[in-house]
Amino acid sequence: MSLKSPLITVMTRAAFKAARHLKRDFGEVENLQVSRKGPADFVSTADLKAEKILREELERARPDYGFLMEESGNSPGKDGEQRRWIVDPLDGTSNFLHGLPHFAISLALEEGGEVIAAVILDPIKDELFTAEKGQGAFLNDRRIRVSGRRRLDDALFATGIPFKGKRGHQAFLAELEQLMAVSAGVRRWGTASLDLAYVAAGRYEGFWERELQPWDIAAGILLVREAGGQVSEIGGRAMRLDSSSILASNSHLQRDFNKLLMDAATTA
Repeated sequence: MSLKSPLITVMTRAAFKAARHLKRDFGEVENLQVSRKGPADFVSTADLKAEKILREELERARPDYGFLMEESGNSPGKDGEQRRWIVDPLDGTSNFLHGLPHFAISLALEEGGEVIAAVILDPIKDELFTAEKGQGAFLNDRRIRVSGRRRLDDALFATGIPFKGKRGHQAFLAELEQLMAVSAGVRRWGTASLDLAYVAAGRYEGFWERELQPWDIAAGILLVREAGGQVSEIGGRAMRLDSSSILASNSHLQRDFNKLLMDAATTA
């Protein structure tokens, strides 16, 4: 995709415009106004500003499309919700607010219940992940593929750790204990969209997490699939945007990875 499609061009233009403001706010993070959405769950003026920019840019380019946005919720489009943007303006807000340079803008276009285009932008590392259905996955215009590793003890995994106010602490610890015993390591970087993008790029062999929202995973699901990977619920059921869990990996490890997590559920 050295020549980007009009759709990806619209999405990347919006993402880069919002990213300029995020980078500026990141440099002055101590001055941002922050409010609490729930226990250990925050929203800043940076989130709200980025979301406003993204909506304006996407709406200007595709005025009939609907929106599902992290901060402002669901807005039906003029085409009967056949197409809607799924937007996370700042995935990794806690990282951002603590001065950790690992966060992203995540954009996906859903059509008839299926994600058909995806953009994930890491503004600090200047890494742009893009995918369209049937067209492959790319990092800064270079084709990417999932890892080819076949053994769990060679594999590096990513996850999200439930924090205050989230359920499943004991279940997660059982899963982590099982995976620690057989893998090359587990990472928790706090930005699900980038975790999935890294699976697509072969940096991780797999990713799992529970209780994520559609804007956390929509773009990443398409990236992994277009990079040759597999995505399902934990347990193997078909993945949906409203699924309660996600498991992504390459095709060699998907079965063993899933079995390990399911075995952990019996010991939790």
